[in-house]
Amino acid sequence: MKTIIEPFRIKTTEPIKIISRKEREKALEKAHENVFLLDAEDCCIDLLTDSGTGAMSTRQWAAMMLGDESYAGSRSWKHFESTVQSITGIRHVLPTHQGRAAEAILTQTLIKKGDVIPNNSHFDTTRANIEYVGGIAENLLCEQGLDTADQSPFKGNMDIEKLEQCIAGYGRERIPFAMITVTNNSGGGQPVSMANIRAVKEVLDRHAIPLIIDACRFAENAYFIHEREKGYAGKSLLEISREMFSLADGATMSCKKDGLANIGGFLICNNDEWAEKFKNLLIIREGFPTYGGLAGRDLEAISVGLMEALEYDYQVYRQATVRYLSQKLVDMGVPIVRPAGGHAVFLDARKMLPDLPVLHYPGIGVINALYLEGGVRGVELGSVMFGRFDDQGREHPAPLELVRLAFPRRVYTQSHFDYLGEIIEEVWKNRGKIPGYRITYQSPFLRHFTCHFEKLAS
Repeated sequence: MKTIIEPFRIKTTEPIKIISRKEREKALEKAHENVFLLDAEDCCIDLLTDSGTGAMSTRQWAAMMLGDESYAGSRSWKHFESTVQSITGIRHVLPTHQGRAAEAILTQTLIKKGDVIPNNSHFDTTRANIEYVGGIAENLLCEQGLDTADQSPFKGNMDIEKLEQCIAGYGRERIPFAMITVTNNSGGGQPVSMANIRAVKEVLDRHAIPLIIDACRFAENAYFIHEREKGYAGKSLLEISREMFSLADGATMSCKKDGLANIGGFLICNNDEWAEKFKNLLIIREGFPTYGGLAGRDLEAISVGLMEALEYDYQVYRQATVRYLSQKLVDMGVPIVRPAGGHAVFLDARKMLPDLPVLHYPGIGVINALYLEGGVRGVELGSVMFGRFDDQGREHPAPLELVRLAFPRRVYTQSHFDYLGEIIEEVWKNRGKIPGYRITYQSPFLRHFTCHFEKLAS
């Protein structure tokens, strides 16, 4: 096979600041050992998130110049609405400033205290928005998804038997809607098959429970279906996406992922009554329903980006990039989530540091070691982000202890990933020196964004 090249040329560059290890040590100490609190310019390779961190295309920049900044009913809104409807086939389209705003409107409108929301895996803001209004976020990931070494092609799938048990156990009246996240971010960026989405929908229809898709990475999920699921190789990513959304009653979306934009999102549905409720809260929280907290230029950039994300050659390049680093790490013996996810490489911190108790947060140890070694910033997807406290205040760890290295779209080149591989190799070789951590300060929701850590004595 020939080398898969970036399907673009670079027209402008941004300098990378590289500081010394001693400077990184001081920066991390000042940030209370939490990489979220670092200055971005002190991170030479920033893989904290793929959300809003991508490079826009010339077509997107050109479209921004066409932005109609009219408060109501702008041309840019019409372009945005028609693009979303052409991809999803869903009638009511409400723009928001980002995905968590769509989640907030959805949850604050439809969930009451004690309600239960099943999902294959809730991500952090989804879970926080559900719990903020007194709901219970249930993760029903398939068993293969809990085994980081398993090579199944659709490890993001929801466990249908667990879904049936959830509905039977809680009762249909406590489940205002269910969700499915494509791709499954907190489960290692793993895709969900069309067959699984269809099976989930069939179960929910029997109980008259609506299905909401968390669609942040819908185009990447469509690519995996194209490559891995029988019967889809001859279909375009747009056709596959339309089929996915045809099984949903609504969706939330952060356009900072597969919208290829730096800001924006949407909430969509087919239910007229829901749409009216959503719209009323949107006006209070986000803005008029035809701009939803976004400038006209943002609506234009998203409209172009959504279609660019569905270009097959772009997805081939993006997934090849993830596989390139993944294979390097597999060859080194570094434990990662396999097969490679759609938007990130996920290190298995529990296997990297098997002797470290999980509530000493091995993911934080690996994250901080990567930064100190080479200025690389990632994010922990383990017990800090997804741990739970019981009624007695006891902390329970998450089922997986992962470190996510999320790839901004169209930003880094092969040499950056070669450097990244070298840094991970050094951390892996010296993993016995990585300390555990304890939390000295935390907030009640989304604690990982702002909490303070302290090294534990080895």
